[in-house]
Amino acid sequence: MLNTDALKTPDFMREMKRGEEPAVSALLDAAFGQKDEAQLVETLRKSRAIAGEMVLPMGGEVIGYAALSKMVSPKGWLCLAPVAIRPDLQARGFGRRLVGMISQWAEMSGQTVVVLGDPAFYTRCGFSPVAEDFTSPYPLDHTLVAGPAKGKIRTLTYPKAFG
Repeated sequence: MLNTDALKTPDFMREMKRGEEPAVSALLDAAFGQKDEAQLVETLRKSRAIAGEMVLPMGGEVIGYAALSKMVSPKGWLCLAPVAIRPDLQARGFGRRLVGMISQWAEMSGQTVVVLGDPAFYTRCGFSPVAEDFTSPYPLDHTLVAGPAKGKIRTLTYPKAFG
C-alpha cells in the first residue's frame, strides 16, 4: 500500500498570519524540546525587533518557521533565528528549502542576514562564514552571512532579547 504521507509536500513559505502565534509557539516547543525559543520570539515581538516571521504550511498546519530580527549593529542587517521544522518532518529537506529561500532573498534584495548555527547546514543553504575581522558575542566559527555583508562595521550586536 502506498504511504500518502511520504508524498505530501509543504506549500510555499509565506509571512506568518495574525492568529498563528500559538501554532508557532507549539512548533518551537516541539522542535527545541523547551520553551526558550518561543519565549525569545515573544520577547522579540514585544520589543519590536522582529522584521519578519515566515511559516512553512502543509495541510493547513504550520510545519516550519523562521524569524528575521533587526540587528542593533550593523544597522540595516537582519538576524535569522530561530528556525524550526516540526520534529516528525525533519531530515526531509524542508528546513534547507526554508533557509535557502531566505538566503536567495538576501542575495537578490541586497539585504545582509546573519545566522548563528551549524556551518555545514547553513553553507548548503547559501550562507557563507563571516570574515575573521568580525567581532561577535557568539563563536565566529558558527556565524554565517547571506547577502552582501558590505560596510566597515564589523561588530555584530544582536537584539537585546538574545541576551
